[in-house]
Amino acid sequence: MNKLTSEKLFFMASTAAFLAFAAGCNNNQPPEVVTDPPQAASPVVQQPTQPVNSPIAQIPNQKVSNEVSRLLQTKQCAGCNLVGANLQNADLEDANLQGADLRQANLQQADLEKANLQGANLQGANLINANLEKANLQSANLQQANLQRADLEKANLNKANTTGANFQQADFEDTIMPDGNVRRQ
Repeated sequence: MNKLTSEKLFFMASTAAFLAFAAGCNNNQPPEVVTDPPQAASPVVQQPTQPVNSPIAQIPNQKVSNEVSRLLQTKQCAGCNLVGANLQNADLEDANLQGADLRQANLQQADLEKANLQGANLQGANLINANLEKANLQSANLQQANLQRADLEKANLNKANTTGANFQQADFEDTIMPDGNVRRQ
């Protein structure tokens, strides 16, 4: 099986697992109670259980979902909460994500060419094969982000926190590095 096919299968399986998990979390059904069968003498009457769907726990997920929809429609999401969002293969060219919280977001193969990510929190984000050509990443938090094979040509990383980031095989042609120097390849 070639690499592209296995990556697509992995993505589809991951998406299916996430959707199954999300459906289980939001089905508004009480959790199934498993008990031992009652002994012969007296029947056991169980009280109905209340759903364990905390409205507080659901708000962030719904908010992230709403923010993702808004971003994909308008490409405007400055300061958005996109923690853990799946934006794989998303067309975000020229998007405004200034100050957005993209911790643990999946931006694998996303097109972020000329995107404004100034001050964005991309800690632990997956940016494998992402197109960040001419992107503004000034003062962005890229700690532990995976930018393997990312295109950072002419990107601005001035004052970005890149501690622990994976830049293996990334393209840095004419890139402004965190220290302000331009890297030529």
